[in-house]
Amino acid sequence: METDFLFNVNHGFIEGIVRGIRSGFLKQSEYLNMQQSANIDDFKLHLQSTDYGNMLANEPSPISVSTISDRLTERLVSEFHYIRNNSFEPLSKFLDFITYGYMIDNIVLLIQGTLHERDLSELLPKCHPLGLFESMGSITVASTPAELYNSVIVDTPLAPYFQSCISEQDLDELNVEIIRSSLYKAYLEDFYDFCEGVGSNTAETMKRILEFEADRRCFIITINSFGTELSKDDRAKLYPQCGRLYPDGLIKLARADDLDGVRAVAEYYAEYRAMFETSGSSSSDKTLEDRFFEYEVKLNELAFEQQYSFGNIYAMLRLKEQEARNIVWLAECISQNQRAKIDNYIPIFK
Repeated sequence: METDFLFNVNHGFIEGIVRGIRSGFLKQSEYLNMQQSANIDDFKLHLQSTDYGNMLANEPSPISVSTISDRLTERLVSEFHYIRNNSFEPLSKFLDFITYGYMIDNIVLLIQGTLHERDLSELLPKCHPLGLFESMGSITVASTPAELYNSVIVDTPLAPYFQSCISEQDLDELNVEIIRSSLYKAYLEDFYDFCEGVGSNTAETMKRILEFEADRRCFIITINSFGTELSKDDRAKLYPQCGRLYPDGLIKLARADDLDGVRAVAEYYAEYRAMFETSGSSSSDKTLEDRFFEYEVKLNELAFEQQYSFGNIYAMLRLKEQEARNIVWLAECISQNQRAKIDNYIPIFK
């Protein structure tokens, strides 16, 4: 645990950088300008007048939405690496923890590819840049999940998570989403403990954010398990035990037989009750996933109200990802001339 004085000595520069990035989030007026674009080229011009500047200046017309998405990711990754390269412990370890989530998604993508006998070299471009690691260069020699485990996974920071919840022999048998959920459970619990160890404002901010992430995964795992062969006992083993639902809520959630049972659990928690009450299944309603994203944005915005905290770095990354989703959504609506739902995005710091 560091004092506020030592925090500024070791991490003040990084916090200043992050707060500078925070000031560059798109304003509502800039969203409205982009919404009024006649075509993608017009959209590109409006985007150039924002903090994104000449990000797309060298892209020939007509520009594709996938290109816009790629450039947004590259910009975010560049900002993250700049922060990581100028960080000191324990911030550098905190930033490494952030990358572990992307590593999990990348590893699961590779496992899925080997199970379907796809050439792993074709899957590499689909991996998130923040989840790349050194031994990925040797994945093309792996032709089975077991070889993938032995040649790649054991040399990554994810190895302890595999060792604690998944054995090498299970890779051929388990559904890939169960693998993902098992890894995320171990990862979130480990990240939560680390933030507790950092203490001070970082612990206060990050525990609130990670508790929501854990609870969201519990709700989604439960809902997605209905109508599958996953037993209630096996489902309960996938729940991260670091959220607000733990322990009583998780016991009730494990017994749920349908969506009404999940709603009954959410009734005990004001914020989750509101999400279930205001979500629907019709095309005009916002989904539960939309409500989860909105609440996540709210929590990450609140993180910037704290000083001397690593939480605003995590929040900046998540909010930038949401802003990228907003931009891609607008671009898709314009390129496909589907403007009826063009305002279905989540503004940030509105």
